[in-house]
Amino acid sequence: MPGDKVQRHSVYVYPGIPDREPLIDVIKSNEFLRRLVEITHGTHKYDRPTYVKLIQDICDAYHLSKGVSEFYQNTVNERLGVGEVFCDFDDGKESVLLYRLRIQPESGVVITASLFVEEEHIKLYAQEDIRNLGLMLHVITSFISRERLQKTIERIVFHDDLEIPNFRAFMRFMSRINEQHKLPGMVAVHLDLHNFTIVNNDIGRPNGDAVLQNYCKMLQEAGGDRSCFGRLGGDKFVGIFPPEKEDAVVKVLSGAAVPYGETGERKIFVSAGAGIFRLPPDFELHSQGDIMNRTTMASMVAKRRDEGAIVYYDESMEIYKNKMKQFQKRFRESLKNEDFKVLYQPKVDIRTNEIIGAEALSRWLTDGKLVLPAEFIPILEQNTDICALDFYMLNRACKDIRKRLDEGKNAVRISVNFSRKHLLDMTLLERILKTIDDNNVPHEYIEIELTETTTDVQFRDLKRIVAGLNEAGINTAVDDFGVGYSSMNLIRAIPWNVLKVDRCFLPTDDGDERTRKATFLMFKHVVSMAHELGMECVVEGVETQKQIDILRENDCEIAQGFFYDKPLPPEEFEARLDKKFY
Repeated sequence: MPGDKVQRHSVYVYPGIPDREPLIDVIKSNEFLRRLVEITHGTHKYDRPTYVKLIQDICDAYHLSKGVSEFYQNTVNERLGVGEVFCDFDDGKESVLLYRLRIQPESGVVITASLFVEEEHIKLYAQEDIRNLGLMLHVITSFISRERLQKTIERIVFHDDLEIPNFRAFMRFMSRINEQHKLPGMVAVHLDLHNFTIVNNDIGRPNGDAVLQNYCKMLQEAGGDRSCFGRLGGDKFVGIFPPEKEDAVVKVLSGAAVPYGETGERKIFVSAGAGIFRLPPDFELHSQGDIMNRTTMASMVAKRRDEGAIVYYDESMEIYKNKMKQFQKRFRESLKNEDFKVLYQPKVDIRTNEIIGAEALSRWLTDGKLVLPAEFIPILEQNTDICALDFYMLNRACKDIRKRLDEGKNAVRISVNFSRKHLLDMTLLERILKTIDDNNVPHEYIEIELTETTTDVQFRDLKRIVAGLNEAGINTAVDDFGVGYSSMNLIRAIPWNVLKVDRCFLPTDDGDERTRKATFLMFKHVVSMAHELGMECVVEGVETQKQIDILRENDCEIAQGFFYDKPLPPEEFEARLDKKFY
């Protein structure tokens, strides 16, 4: 192959070929060789039928019964027989191996070409015939090597390890239709599959891989010939398709039964959160970001909504994007300047109305305005900024506890929220303990809350952190119980001390009688389960006397919510603590 030096080159020739007048004269042999070179080296446009016809003519002239070529990506595959085999001529008659050529270029691939002949025709051959056949096989194997390597490179560069088209394939497709001036009016999408970690846990990684492959095929079929879907990695995909296929693609995104198993006899329901951008008629592509930024923004909005949400890009998202950039830019400086304020919302024992703890909550004072967590927490969670804020909050809570203890006043346990983003940090446990110990705070005054709403939780890491904190005498709480996807599994597998029940479980007067009854029963059993597991049970969002009565009926002792107090500045919270009771 041109530009690819041969490392290994071996030839087999049927033994005992005499040196005499050739079976085929030199002129005829040279004609065959010339035609091969023209076809395989680009003098004439390659045409598969013409190439096959020439191979058949050569086989007829030399009385060959079969010609076989093989391509392997490496010697291991060659040994295992995992490769591609081409047989362009076979008359079906019993034959023996006349000539075999094996070459291995520096690229590592292995190409072999073998010629077979009926045993009774061996006596027709001369050494010159073998040399001519060898020359022609060199040309053929060079051609096969080039063609197959191009396909191999295509597969490696434009597909991932599951043979699913990747982002490069998507970008190449988009560039091609842009060059054809057919990009305006198309529809682009960025999607994340829901709860795919659970899919892998339920059916196993190999089956999960099959689901990814088949799901991408379903998207491609829905999008038609003028579409392309590529996998960004994990359970994230991008795609582009014509507008008339939008309904079919959205139907797959909203939820589809995806087959898996050896024969595809089993199915699992898969849905996605997706951001869609309809390219306007006057759209001009200047960079890949012109499309990707818009679909990604819409996809981020979809992730914050209900499962299966489909969100369409609009210009207002640019405002959010700019706001996010401004927040991220100001965050570090604000943290350094202590612009983040700590508020404390009391936790109250409803039997005695005694303040027995509090949750530390953050507010951001920027440009003279107080920004609520709902506005900045989702932005900080786009990267690891949220982790810096969590440790800032822990450090401030520890300082307030230490100050109160130094003044000889009573202190209560303060809970601090920690994002699941921290689970990527293998030193998290040590850092938490160091922050507490550097402030000389007894461990019983700190509680770490971990939210249950993240879908890609790594149970092993979470269990390790919770167990380590418990061993150090630090309480742990699972926050917003009932909101996430795996509530029961979380409390079954991880040794929490405190169960914080989300307000969605708290009975209200809303809904019909059946809904109210179901909510009451669920609340009753959640509280009972927490008690039987030896966990404290704290109910968030308590706002009315009726809700307090419901807590008392179900032996739930601790409430947090506006019925007692809103989140308070440290001075007001300390004033409440000095009174001790409500």
